[in-house]
Amino acid sequence: MRDSDPLGEKPALGSDPFTQGDGTLPYLLRLRERTVRLVRAEPDDPPGSPSRTTRAVQAPPDLGPPIPEVASFDDGDDAAGWLDRLASQILDREDEERLNLTANVLQAQPYDRLGLCPRTSRRTLALFKLLYRYYFRVESHGHEAIPEKEGAILAANHGGLLPFDGAMTVVDVLLRANPPRLARAIVDKWAGRLPFVNIFYSRVGQVVGTRENFRELLRDEQIVLTFPEGMAGIRKLAAERYLLQRFNVGFIEESIRHRVPIIPVAIVGADDQAPILLDLKPLARVLGLPFFPVTPTFPMLGPLGLLPYPVKYEITYGQPMRFYEEFPDRIIDDPHAVRYMAEQVRRRIQEMVDRGALKRRARKG
Repeated sequence: MRDSDPLGEKPALGSDPFTQGDGTLPYLLRLRERTVRLVRAEPDDPPGSPSRTTRAVQAPPDLGPPIPEVASFDDGDDAAGWLDRLASQILDREDEERLNLTANVLQAQPYDRLGLCPRTSRRTLALFKLLYRYYFRVESHGHEAIPEKEGAILAANHGGLLPFDGAMTVVDVLLRANPPRLARAIVDKWAGRLPFVNIFYSRVGQVVGTRENFRELLRDEQIVLTFPEGMAGIRKLAAERYLLQRFNVGFIEESIRHRVPIIPVAIVGADDQAPILLDLKPLARVLGLPFFPVTPTFPMLGPLGLLPYPVKYEITYGQPMRFYEEFPDRIIDDPHAVRYMAEQVRRRIQEMVDRGALKRRARKG
């Protein structure tokens, strides 16, 4: 994905995944028009005033009826009740308490404004907890860098063909941070257009990377997980493992605009879960894919060849970077300055990744 040109003729955000591209609204943006919304109360409003009441916004005629209500964490049996019972066997009391603490982002609604559903999140957490504990055996450090209440941007390195690095980071923040926080990962627009996949992403709280979605999350003081390498991170060849690619810069602009810290995150392990030997670009163009990887198991084993190897993950959260304390807000109009700040974040994460990779090699040696 390209950033702005050096002459500054385009916004620094350029063609980051935060833009809407051809203007076609992805599923998640249409979903916002169909969900039940809350009108927030002003501090001075007296109890019972209209601004303190909950009001529904009717769906536009061309989008069909509003989404029906979905039950919360404690629903009884239904067509998918066995999933809830299975989740109850996997999640312990502390997990349930952490889920309940993070449920306030829903403001007591069955969906939040971007499609997050607590019931689906609970079921998904049960599955991914098993992957987190027993498949990827995640170890993590530095959770004290994650703010207790305020918003923040987690900027992480990306790798591994399929986005298990994002999933494990979201689970880690939920299960290990104190207090627990729900990280909302920014999803590439291409993945946001995939049938069924886009719905699943929205139900578990992840959002398509548009300017509007990103800013709305930060206005709500949420934790936003972003991978500034974009697609370039997950299509690295095996020889380029743990070498961070050029960063998109949109997260820098939003950090300064909303005055939220950037927390560098180093993920060691993801680049080893599906080493890419070759990228068949001509075939990818024919199939309309961003890339077509050849790994030791794919395409030889078909879709099963995409499954990640059971590598061990190590996630480290670094000290927050607050560029908004060093520079005025108008700095975001200078593409060279924004690029410089993005490079500082990239270097910080690269140093953290290098240290983690060296420690891993030392333990193996």
